[in-house]
Amino acid sequence: MTVQTLNRSQSKAQSKAKSKSQTKTKAAAQRKTPPPVMPHLVCAGAAQAIDFYKKAFGAVEVMRLPGKDGRLMHAALEIGRATIMLADEMPEWGSLSPTSLKGTPVTIHLYVDDVDAFFARAVKAGATAKMPVADMFWGDRYGVLVDPFGHSWSVATPQREVTAEEMREAMKNMQPQYGEAKQPQ
Repeated sequence: MTVQTLNRSQSKAQSKAKSKSQTKTKAAAQRKTPPPVMPHLVCAGAAQAIDFYKKAFGAVEVMRLPGKDGRLMHAALEIGRATIMLADEMPEWGSLSPTSLKGTPVTIHLYVDDVDAFFARAVKAGATAKMPVADMFWGDRYGVLVDPFGHSWSVATPQREVTAEEMREAMKNMQPQYGEAKQPQ
């Protein structure tokens, strides 16, 4: 084999490797990057929860992975720009839903375009109004719902910009049980 033939062979191999690498890079860039934080809900009746979230929140189902026993091992939904994951509860793995735990300390927060319409649709679909929609001192129009699966959702539409100082002043005028907002240390 001559030096020229060797150089051409090496050049072709390098070109193929570069092309393959570029294809992988393009494919990786085209994949949707997941959000840095994503709630993963455990539901007693995940398939029914998906149906509820579609009806009440306008969710779009992205994927569903049922297990051999019929329970959902994993599912993903999009609600507006937010993605949530969910699965059926699996007590044998220590995965329990809020209904099994008699409640949840977690509230999932959603920003929506029209909180009043969103809230009304969710209540009509079966959510319970925990805190009716109202204008809040921090600048949002805001309300809290509990879905039929025990998950708590706060829902808001930004109304106006409020500075930290304005929020502290507003807190002073609230009921005494809330106390004073503390300055960060």
